[in-house]
Amino acid sequence: MPSYTVTVATGSQWFAGTDDYVYLTLQGTAGCSERHLLDKPFYNDFERGAVDSYDVTVEEDLGEIQLIKIEKRKYWYQDDWYLKYITVKTPVGDYLEFPCYRWITDEKEIVLRDGRAKLPRDDKTQILKQHRRKELESRQKMYRWKEWHPGFPLSIDAHSHSELPRDIQFDNEKGIDFILNYTKAMENLYVNRFMHMFQSSWSDFADFERIFVRISNTISEYVMQHWKEDFMFGYQFLNGCNPVLIRRCTEIPKKLPVTMDMVECSLERNLTLEEEVKQGNIFIVDYELLDGVDANKTDPCTIQYLAAPICLLYKNLEKKIVPIAIQLGQKPGPDNPIFLPSDATYDWLLAKIWVRSSDFHMHQTVTHLLRTHLVSEVFSIAMFRQLPAVHPLFKLLVPHMRFTIAINTKAREQLICECGLFDKANATGGGGHVQMVQKAMKDLTYSSLCFPEEIKAKGMDSKEDIPYYYYRDDGIKVWEAIKSFAEDVIHIYYGSDEVVCEDVELQAFVKDIYVYGMRGVKASGFPKTIRTRETLAEYLTVIIFTTSAQHAAVNFGQYDWCSWIPNAPPTMRRPPPTEKGTVTIEQIVESLPDRGRSCWHLGAVWALSQFQDKELFLGMYPDEHFVEKPVKEAMAKFRKNLDEIVSTITERNKNKKLPYYYLSPDRIPNSVAV
Repeated sequence: MPSYTVTVATGSQWFAGTDDYVYLTLQGTAGCSERHLLDKPFYNDFERGAVDSYDVTVEEDLGEIQLIKIEKRKYWYQDDWYLKYITVKTPVGDYLEFPCYRWITDEKEIVLRDGRAKLPRDDKTQILKQHRRKELESRQKMYRWKEWHPGFPLSIDAHSHSELPRDIQFDNEKGIDFILNYTKAMENLYVNRFMHMFQSSWSDFADFERIFVRISNTISEYVMQHWKEDFMFGYQFLNGCNPVLIRRCTEIPKKLPVTMDMVECSLERNLTLEEEVKQGNIFIVDYELLDGVDANKTDPCTIQYLAAPICLLYKNLEKKIVPIAIQLGQKPGPDNPIFLPSDATYDWLLAKIWVRSSDFHMHQTVTHLLRTHLVSEVFSIAMFRQLPAVHPLFKLLVPHMRFTIAINTKAREQLICECGLFDKANATGGGGHVQMVQKAMKDLTYSSLCFPEEIKAKGMDSKEDIPYYYYRDDGIKVWEAIKSFAEDVIHIYYGSDEVVCEDVELQAFVKDIYVYGMRGVKASGFPKTIRTRETLAEYLTVIIFTTSAQHAAVNFGQYDWCSWIPNAPPTMRRPPPTEKGTVTIEQIVESLPDRGRSCWHLGAVWALSQFQDKELFLGMYPDEHFVEKPVKEAMAKFRKNLDEIVSTITERNKNKKLPYYYLSPDRIPNSVAV
């Protein structure tokens, strides 16, 4: 009688094994096996990390094995089991791989297809078509869209992490508990003694050092030493944790009535301001989005303030970017002066601090929350709803969606919810962050997520003109590597543009993102359909780059750039100055966050800057969803390209006081998971 050797691999996560009854059924083109009991309680099979083998004997040859059904029946108590994969050796010696990488919970069963990726057009038999359809029907019941706030991209329909499907939950929920992590961070940083000291001001700048952890030769220490300098202020617009706002100024806006007399002493080329603009030497950062946003009112004992500054910058003869004019409000007038480097020292310093505070708010809520976290969640939900596990694009994208829905759900549960941790230290807490996302949605366009296109649209693409923009340089290298990988995978499965057009699951995926993620707004520029392989390659590059590189670029530098509180104040406790010549050091310190808010802020930026345990970085795919040799060769080529980028960045950073490494592929996690 024919015999099949079945090998079952259990995950290595904590509590991944099972003591329940486990049954297996093989479904082939020529018939179906009986239901075989593989394991029963106390047999010590399916232990955490184990690989167990069994012989399954059948009456007659089953033909080509198409499906494997695994059933788990409870023995005593709920015992979830993480099944990595099953391999089957047929009677003629062929090996078939059946990837799973899912949890089997309660008394559930799952049906697996072999690991070869298939488009809908490739399935010829009714049994495979039905399996594909049932999987999506089941997923669409589990992964439901929900509006968290009006005007936001839709998110997952779950109130808490525990309500999520088991497959997308964190392995250890305690590990991503924001309250626990922030408190632990404050203990590790030895600042927990200050964390309840709200309303208690620091005495001077040096006093902030009491909560500043000195780590020698790090960016954070360099920031602490040089934060007052105009060079450091300008440099952060290029390579800090929010390097996305600066753009070349093609015309001085009427709302910023800066004159040649004001800035003449800052210009170095003996040109007029207008001529400097024409030559492309003037840059601008406008925080208009913050205008009208309500400041945090959750603490009646502390009035908090926001501003919507406009900052004009200049490329000097050394090709460094430095500030030359700052207006702290959007409407010009006598009570909204334009601050200049030639002003009194504390006037100019406070104006820069206000810009840094505004930049922090834009970074946290728009650059980080909306444009990486919320957008990546849209991609994740649409993928689970519209792409079955056998689809090549599911296999390509699923590593880049790891834990994204889970971290966002946890954030809505503890961090950015009403009375959440975000309210404790941030001037945009208490609802201001919601207003900001709603306003920022109009600028969330498809082209703005296409990295090279967005850099060019801002006039920041010339390496010769702007040589120290490492965010741009490294980002384009990583973008091109991802795009090349996406193209390689696409050409394996899509023989022509016609095949792209015919892929109904791909089209449903794209439509879900447009309709639910972008709320069907035509001005967003997100495609409703994709009709060519070239367009598909760009679309997949947008998804993978956003969920990996873009998030890394704006997330993991938070402690480096924001731990020195005066360089990134999360709130201001005095209104912006309305006249020059009155600012004192005491006024600046009274404006900066109090001791309690400073400590909560420090705990937050520390916790957010840490990689996950057993982090998977870009190009690392330990879960073998793909089994075909051509795809594995494409992955190897991708990793080789990434390694070359790492080497280039490492070489450039040698002996630099301010190395830029956030877009080095060995520091880019595959997904948004923190």
